[in-house]
Amino acid sequence: MDTTYDVKFWKTSVYEGKKKTTHTVRWELEGKEWRKPFATGPLAESFRSGLLTAARKGVAFSLSTGLPVSHMSRAASVKWYDFAIQFVDQLWERTSANNRRNVAKALTPVTIALLRSQPTAFKGVDVRRALREYAFNTLKRDQAPPEIAVILRWLQRNSLSMDAWEDESVVETALRAAATKLDGTPVAASSVRRTKRVLNVLLEYAIKKKVLKENPLPKGKGASTTASKTSSAVDKRSLLNSEQAAKLLGWVYGRPRGGRRLHTFFAAMYYAGARPEEVVAIVVGDVRLPDAGADDQWGELLLHTAHPEVGKQWTSTGEVREHRGLKGRAADDTRTVPCRPALTRILRAHIEKEGLKPGDLLMQGEKGGDLAGSVIRRAWRRARKEVLTTYEFGTPLGRRVYDLRHTCLTNWLNAGVPAATVAEWAGNSVPVLLATYARCIDGQLDDLKHRIEQAGELPDPAAPRT
Repeated sequence: MDTTYDVKFWKTSVYEGKKKTTHTVRWELEGKEWRKPFATGPLAESFRSGLLTAARKGVAFSLSTGLPVSHMSRAASVKWYDFAIQFVDQLWERTSANNRRNVAKALTPVTIALLRSQPTAFKGVDVRRALREYAFNTLKRDQAPPEIAVILRWLQRNSLSMDAWEDESVVETALRAAATKLDGTPVAASSVRRTKRVLNVLLEYAIKKKVLKENPLPKGKGASTTASKTSSAVDKRSLLNSEQAAKLLGWVYGRPRGGRRLHTFFAAMYYAGARPEEVVAIVVGDVRLPDAGADDQWGELLLHTAHPEVGKQWTSTGEVREHRGLKGRAADDTRTVPCRPALTRILRAHIEKEGLKPGDLLMQGEKGGDLAGSVIRRAWRRARKEVLTTYEFGTPLGRRVYDLRHTCLTNWLNAGVPAATVAEWAGNSVPVLLATYARCIDGQLDDLKHRIEQAGELPDPAAPRT
């Protein structure tokens, strides 16, 4: 905390307005004037007397608040930078790698906004990288290279204290920074919401630690930021019809390098609706397939593990993918998904061709281990470019690998599978499922129109009366 003993006091100024009189206490710290207005003279003199008493006792004055250290709350004695790091460290061991990364991304622009002056001596991209990859990474902070360490020391020295959150204008500045990229363009609304969630947790933690008395983030309808609104519903334009899906997966199958392996991965998403991180985590023993000669070729996939790709700097093991339970479920929970005959044939052929054993991963990279996300995304981009027309390629049609899951779940709903069943197979709650896919459900439209017509219509007023 920056303090000074260089303090001067001025006489209390009095302003007599038409409606009221204002008494303003004035004092100076290292050449900077501070003011505090009061409604009455006795209140002003009492406050001024307190400042004089502190100065006579040799109490230091804060350069950030203008007040004696003895008058300040605990928030004034704790820097935002230091508290944000404390928050990250206490969260590290009990949260997922993906959440660690999201917390670091959320705190980075806010930390830059809570500086006494902007770091013009360093490049903006270097400052953000120093915060995101080192300051807010518990494992890598002490491994920061010299040039990064210099940036971090400057940031720590120039950080505002936690009492800055008591100023509404500072809160607005921090939220505005969270909604803006380095180039000044707005970030996605979903990112703004995620940042606010992180800040809410941090500020509640500050209240628990008695650093702040209340959460300063705005609540209710007036709490919206300047970021554009977004919808959680799936864009219907991103869904693939059966012909388009067949062409894309057919091109991947014919790919010279790893085509059949990748085809199996994409087919599992298209037919079983599993998330990418769930498909790469399936082991052969969890694939329940009927005998090749059985009349009923429906099988089952038992999902219980996910391997999300978050980057080795965020995982406790140093691996690119984190091994964890299913999204939104207890650590040991499982989910069973039906395996339709078309997928049964693909998986059986894949297991036989690769010579896989029950304990092996179903989807493996060329050298074994988890299938790399970069390989998956690169193959899908190439397939879209080769198969789709120029117009289709420029649209949201199948733009993300995840759109295969969206297509599968939409197909199930349009086929008349009850929403509760689809939600169970997909690993979603029913409300989330319906909110996400409501715009895509149209399989029963003709039947619904017929039912509406059966309710009858009003008589035509132009028709002759009998």
